[in-house]
Amino acid sequence: MPHFEGDLRAPPGARFAILASRWNPRIVDALVAGARRVFADHGVHADAIDVVRVPGAWELPVVAAGLAAAGRHAAILALGCVVRGDTRHYEHVADRCADGLMRVSLDHHVPVCNGVLAVERHEDAEARAGGRLGNKGEEAALVAIEMANLQEQLP
Repeated sequence: MPHFEGDLRAPPGARFAILASRWNPRIVDALVAGARRVFADHGVHADAIDVVRVPGAWELPVVAAGLAAAGRHAAILALGCVVRGDTRHYEHVADRCADGLMRVSLDHHVPVCNGVLAVERHEDAEARAGGRLGNKGEEAALVAIEMANLQEQLP
């Protein structure tokens, strides 16, 4: 039985999309910067990366669906930050965003990498946007590259 495994080489000519919410801009901008750094470090030219800004995390799945349907991207990276508040709104936004992104990936057979932080406090987001816990934008970009590579290998 053949063994397939992606690596961190972007397929030649691959385009990637970074979808980023404008909500919590200090956090999300750090995630975007981390993702751009990883793409550059792995040979993906800036011209092969489309950055699309949306109002918030809730809007990410619909834009991801449109991009996935167009078929121009090897992988889509969704970045955002949802911080728990005093109401259940947090669960609605974070959970439905994640569900929607997964649905887009499955429906369109395009890797959609979920880099949307769902955190209790702003300090938790800072720790994951270049702080003591790394940069989840960087990690999601690595996943996007590896999945694009893997998708190229599969029969």
